[in-house]
Amino acid sequence: MTIDVDAESSEWDDHDPCGLDDSPLEQADCAQLMGRADLGDLAGTLLNLRALRAFGCKPKRYPVHRVVRCATRGCMVELFDDLALHSGLAAQRFDAGSLLLEGSGVFVILRGRRTARYVSCTFTLWADTPGHARGIEKRLLEVVGERRVREEMFSMDWRFLAGYGGLTGASFEELADPAPLDEAYPTLGGPLVPFIERYLAARETVLIVQGPPGTGKTRLVRAILGAISRRKGSSAKVLYTADRQTLESDRIFMQFITGEHDAFVVEDADHILASRANGNLDVHRFLAIADGVVRAQGRKILFTTNLPNVGDMDDALLRPGRCFANVRTRALDRSEAVRLLRRLCGEEGDVVDRLMRKVLPDGVACATLAAIYQHVPAEVLAGKEG
Repeated sequence: MTIDVDAESSEWDDHDPCGLDDSPLEQADCAQLMGRADLGDLAGTLLNLRALRAFGCKPKRYPVHRVVRCATRGCMVELFDDLALHSGLAAQRFDAGSLLLEGSGVFVILRGRRTARYVSCTFTLWADTPGHARGIEKRLLEVVGERRVREEMFSMDWRFLAGYGGLTGASFEELADPAPLDEAYPTLGGPLVPFIERYLAARETVLIVQGPPGTGKTRLVRAILGAISRRKGSSAKVLYTADRQTLESDRIFMQFITGEHDAFVVEDADHILASRANGNLDVHRFLAIADGVVRAQGRKILFTTNLPNVGDMDDALLRPGRCFANVRTRALDRSEAVRLLRRLCGEEGDVVDRLMRKVLPDGVACATLAAIYQHVPAEVLAGKEG
């Protein structure tokens, strides 16, 4: 749901969608908040309306706010069934992954999002005391139980421009990938994990990962985000966008500077990295937060780009003290591909030879990481990487 203050409307004169009977002023406020709703997310709209009703009740006050994020395995419908039935709170279900819980001194909104490997859950709590909030959090996680994923996660805050011109987005948990193998990135000239650790410990903010599609740019970025989570001991908070129009506004940069994000990731950032001499009007914002008057204060900014030449980028963004490294990724030649496959599949020559014939048939000189991983069985990747 997107909430926007809209012009007054007479349609609300005889209708009270929020259940607020206290005053015409409260009804008008609710009507204005209802002025713009996402009809494609009816459950989210109803959930937010019910929340407005709860906060509009004068006797109730919720001074304590908490957000709990986790990932779970198994069926999302069964998980939310259990949360609704066994939390000890009054439950209102809106769809498979939308649930509202309410009790004396506590109000909780639960949202779930199904991915291919897990369910990303966000529990937003309001309570009358910190102790009450801790107790509800503990109870909800007990209901989740063994379904909870214990591997490293990072929280993705995906921002993009809404249809009405404002900035909107979605937040969800992502399961961190295992660290890629060193053989996948021969251009680094050394082991991958120490490189990541040096970047995270460095004063420099910016890392640019440059290369053709399929050469491991996103895989490397996800490994870095997982490493941030390990260093924190909790999920890294990541601001993410691949939307050009979003980056043409100062708002997302203000969110990064004033918020709690650990990293800002911009994928397919060709237009942002281009030189100002070639008409780039947007890179100045990144120059300011990377090492300008308003700084990122130790947080990291990661770009991926398909630009073919480093000379295509703005020199100021690449200067020492601002940019830690410009990592070039590329396809692997035959000898490099063999080394990677041997690391993945062991020294079984027949297996490696069979995969090589698929990855690099006669006449093909090099292969991308995407092409190599496509032919390696998933169970082999899960067991070997990291």
